[in-house]
Amino acid sequence: MDQKRYKRKIYLEDKPRAQAREELLAAFGLPPQKELIKVEDGLGRITAAPVFALASMPHYHASAMDGIAVNAADTYRAHEQNPLRLTYGEQFVYVDTGNAIPAQYNAVIMIENVNVVDDQTLEIIEPATPWQHIRPIGEDIVQEEMIFPQGHKLRPADLGSLLAARITEIEVVKKPVVAIIPTGNELIEVTEEPVSGKIIEFNGTVFANFVKEWGGEPRLTGIVKDEPEKIKEALLEAAETSDIIVINAGSSAGSKDFTVHIIAEIGTVFTHGVAARPGKPVILGKINEKPVVGVPGYPVSAYLALEWFVRPLICRYLQIPEPKRQTIKVKLGRRIVSTMGQEDFIRVNIGNVNGQYVANPLTRAAGVTMSYVRADGLLVVPADVLGYEQGETAEAELLMPLEEVTNSIVFNGSHDLTIDLLSSQIKRERTDMKIISSHVGSMAGLMAIRKGEAHVAGIHLLDPDTGEYNLSYVKKLLDGMDIVLFPFLRRKQGWFVQEGNPLSIQSVEDIAAKNAHFVNRQRGAGTRILFDLLLKEAGLAPENITGYSREMFSHLSVAAEVKGNPDSVGLGIFPAAKAMGLSFIPVADEEYDLVMTKEFFESEKGRLLVSVIQSEEFRRSVNQIGGYEVVAGAAPKIG
Repeated sequence: MDQKRYKRKIYLEDKPRAQAREELLAAFGLPPQKELIKVEDGLGRITAAPVFALASMPHYHASAMDGIAVNAADTYRAHEQNPLRLTYGEQFVYVDTGNAIPAQYNAVIMIENVNVVDDQTLEIIEPATPWQHIRPIGEDIVQEEMIFPQGHKLRPADLGSLLAARITEIEVVKKPVVAIIPTGNELIEVTEEPVSGKIIEFNGTVFANFVKEWGGEPRLTGIVKDEPEKIKEALLEAAETSDIIVINAGSSAGSKDFTVHIIAEIGTVFTHGVAARPGKPVILGKINEKPVVGVPGYPVSAYLALEWFVRPLICRYLQIPEPKRQTIKVKLGRRIVSTMGQEDFIRVNIGNVNGQYVANPLTRAAGVTMSYVRADGLLVVPADVLGYEQGETAEAELLMPLEEVTNSIVFNGSHDLTIDLLSSQIKRERTDMKIISSHVGSMAGLMAIRKGEAHVAGIHLLDPDTGEYNLSYVKKLLDGMDIVLFPFLRRKQGWFVQEGNPLSIQSVEDIAAKNAHFVNRQRGAGTRILFDLLLKEAGLAPENITGYSREMFSHLSVAAEVKGNPDSVGLGIFPAAKAMGLSFIPVADEEYDLVMTKEFFESEKGRLLVSVIQSEEFRRSVNQIGGYEVVAGAAPKIG
C-alpha cells in the first residue's frame, strides 16, 4: 500500500472530552452476551438475569444451639422455686447446633441451662418460649425468592448464598473481548536488547491489566509495524474476533501516524483529538460496528485515554455503573498553570500536614510513566480555569487509599537516594506509612516547612560567608518558628564525567575552557548554590558555561544526561554517578540535614522517622551505597 496516499494530518480537533465520550457511547447498543458458568468461578462476574433460590435455607427447622429440644407448653411450670423435671424421649431429646428438630418439639433450651439428674432425667428452672433457639425453614433464604437482580457483581459471600440455595450454575454477562494492538517500528519485545531508537513495548501489558480490572477480557496482539497494510489487516482481524478494539500509537499527527486514515477508510471516525492534556490525540470510531479507540503512544496519555473511553465501553457492555474515585480537598504546594479551553490532568503527591491535605504536582510530561506510578491522586483543572496559585484549594481524585495518604510523611527539598531507603524501612515498620518526596531543592524545601506544606525538608545549603552548612539559612528563613535541624548525612559532591574522564575535567575552569556541556540543577538546589560559588571563586559567569540554563531536578537525572552525552559534565553526589557507571571527581564534602518543626519531631511520625534513621539496619544499607556517612547520632539543633 502506498504510504503517500495517507497525507499527514497536522491539526487535531479540540472536542470536549465529555462530548466525545457521549458520542462514542451513543453510537453503539453494546448488547451484552450471556454465558453459563459454575458458581465457584463467579467471583467478580456480573449476573445477566435475576437469580431465584431453588431451595430454602435452612430447609428444615434447625437447632440454633447445643441443648435439648422440648415442647414449650411442657415447661411453663418451671421456676427456680419449683424446678421441673423432664424425661428423655418423652419430654425432651438432645440436639446439637444444626440438628433437625423433631416434629413434636418447638423450642430448644441451651445445655448450660439444664441440670442433669440422671441418664434419663433433666431439671430446668426456667420455662421455654415457642421457637426459642430454633432456625425456622427459610430463615436465611426462602425457596423462589430473588437472591440477586441482574447487573449484580458477585462477591465471595454471594457465592455461598447461591450454593446454599442449591444453585450450582449461574448466567452471567460474558466479558467483552478487548483487542489491544501495539504499533510502531521503534517497539521491541522486552526480551530483545534495547539499542538507541528502540523502545520496549510495555503499554500493551498495562492496557491488558486495566481491561482485566474493569471486567473485560484482553487479547494482546504482537507488535504491528508502521505499515498501512499491516495496520489495516490487524484492525480488520480485531473487528472480527473482539467486541472492542484498542490500537496504541499512530493516533497523533506525525509523518507515520496512519491510524486515523485507515480507520476512516475501513470504518468511521467520530473524533480525532479531544481538549485534554495529556491524552489529546485520541481517535474514536468504529469498524464493522465494533468500537475502536486509538490511544497515544506516550504512556500517561494512553492510560488516561483508556480510562476516559475504554472503561465506559466495558461498563456499558457489562451493564454496570462506572466506578468513581474518592475525592478530597487539597491545598496546592506549588502553582499550576493551565491553558484555557483544555482540561489538564495533573498527577500529584498528597500528604496530610497539620490536619490539611497538601498536593504537590509531579512532572506533567506525558511520557513519564513513573509520574503516574508515584501519584497519590489526579487533580483535574477544568477547561475554563487558567490554573491554580500556590496555597489555593482544589479537588483531587485519589489513586491511593485515603489512610495511606493520611499517614504519609511529606518530604520536600533536595533530592537524595537515601530517602527511598528511608521510606522502605519506615514501611517495613509501619505498613500503612511511607515517605512522599518532592525533589524541589533545598530552598523550596525550607519554604514548604515555613508554609506548613511539608513535614520534613532535606537541605544542603552552603553559606559562602561562613563556610557553614544549613544553620544560617534555617535561622534566616524560618525565624520565629520552633524548628529542629536534625543532622543526617555527610556526603561527597563531585563532577560527573564519562568513564575515564575523557575531557580531563578537574575544575569549573576546565568546564569553561573545554566548552563542555554542563548539566545543571534547578534554582534553589544546594548543588546549584555550590556550583555558583565555584563559578564566583573562579571569576567566571554563567554565560561562560555551556548548558548552564538547562535544569534537572535530581542527581540521577543529571547523571543520566551525562551518561548519554560524552561531551557533558554534571555536579552531584557520588551514589548517582556510581548508579549510572560514571567516573566521579570529588569537589567537596557537604552536610545534608533534615529540617522539621519541633511539633513534628516530637510526634509519633517524627519519633518513628528518627528511630529508623538511627537504626543499625538503615546505617548499614546507606554504607552499602558508598559516598555517605550517617551522622544521625549527633545532637539535633532546636530553636
